[in-house]
Amino acid sequence: MIFKQFYLPCLAHASYLIGDEATGTAAVVDPQRDIEQYVAFASEHGLTIKHVFLTHLHADFVAGHLELRDRAGATIYLGSTAKTTYAFTPLHDGDILEFGRLRLKTLETPGHTPESVSIVVYDLDASDTLPYAVLTGDTLFIGDVGRPDLRVALGWSASDLGGMLFDSLHEKLLTLPDQSLVYPAHGAGSLCGKAISKETVSTMGEQRRWNYALQPMTKEAFIGVVTADQPEAPPYFTYDAVLNSQERPTLDEALAREMKPLSLDAVLAIQADGAQILDTREPDEFAAAHLVGSINIGLAGQYATWAGTVLDRTHPIVIIATPGREHESAIRLGRIGFDHVAGYLENGLRALDSRPDLLASTEHLSAQSAAERLSSKQPPLALDVRTPHEREQKHIEGSLSLPLNRLADHLESLPKDRDLLVYCAGGYRSSVAASLLQRSGFPCVAEIAGGFAAWEAAKLPLVAPAAGASR
Repeated sequence: MIFKQFYLPCLAHASYLIGDEATGTAAVVDPQRDIEQYVAFASEHGLTIKHVFLTHLHADFVAGHLELRDRAGATIYLGSTAKTTYAFTPLHDGDILEFGRLRLKTLETPGHTPESVSIVVYDLDASDTLPYAVLTGDTLFIGDVGRPDLRVALGWSASDLGGMLFDSLHEKLLTLPDQSLVYPAHGAGSLCGKAISKETVSTMGEQRRWNYALQPMTKEAFIGVVTADQPEAPPYFTYDAVLNSQERPTLDEALAREMKPLSLDAVLAIQADGAQILDTREPDEFAAAHLVGSINIGLAGQYATWAGTVLDRTHPIVIIATPGREHESAIRLGRIGFDHVAGYLENGLRALDSRPDLLASTEHLSAQSAAERLSSKQPPLALDVRTPHEREQKHIEGSLSLPLNRLADHLESLPKDRDLLVYCAGGYRSSVAASLLQRSGFPCVAEIAGGFAAWEAAKLPLVAPAAGASR
């Protein structure tokens, strides 16, 4: 048996290739949309990808099942209750696919979604009764379980799916032996759960002992626990879940259309027609100089997640990137189904060398300078764009809480006749926020360089409301 986990940190996404060396056959489970790594790995190991499984119709990324079907001729497998516009082989509880000395057994495990399945992997050279591992998709994570509230927009109640999840865990997954390895589809940072571990593999025994959601409790108590305090899902989640059920262009087809170099005049014309200008350089570079009206979402952070949160799907996107990184910028948008890229600014920001009138900058203040400005006679309004949970721990006194994922919907509540001082944890989200504010016409926007971490490191006053104290 050949077993390989692929992990994509920016989306906290795990996918898997399982191969049988003797027959040269492989299956891929929950692939990302850019499939080159699976094709290359299979080739290196003398394998042909004949099967591709989706444990469910994912909400947080667009899967690469159609890409593997078209490139490798792989058969697509989904849970039996899935509804799609493309052909797939339905998986029922107990269904078995064997090739060579490998056995893949389906467990129908609805709850995170109604069509969710888990795949039990048997290495028949080791045992035909004891499973080697179970690929749990978003049903069971390391330290958590899949949230049951992501199908509300599609007509499913969180309580009903939560009840299904309880049954799936207790009647299916928890019947597996303690030594069975647990491989989920996500790790820490994914918004598909609220307490996912940074570990990407565990055992059923460890999860039985330590996972809060697997401890003894009634179904009603479980539903209450798993539906409480879930992070707010980005607006693209429902879009991606639906897209994963539809026939669509492959990523290669989308990129062939999108990777067009555009002159500055062409970019300005598209911008005037309502296009979104996405600058994917790092926050410090963006702060120093950027095209007026552009939005900064740097490639070094959770780029796709924030792009799917603050950009919309009704207006084209033009990319401004460090030369050589335009393709990466578009691929990572494609991973969440944002295929409406109109092109990229040829030569990046150097295209504006002769047009300084089109450039803007964002002031970055050290923590100490920010503190001095906040204590002046005409202080700026400090804007905290972190999550409510982060703010509950500690924040700057007098600051206004407006999480980044809600900023665009509440711009009218902010004063345009007062300076704004934006901060987040370390500077990534504040750059996104500051660019949105500048694009919306706020004239005086600055950021705290290094964010709240720099403020705290400088031992400046802060408030810790959870403890009811400040220092």
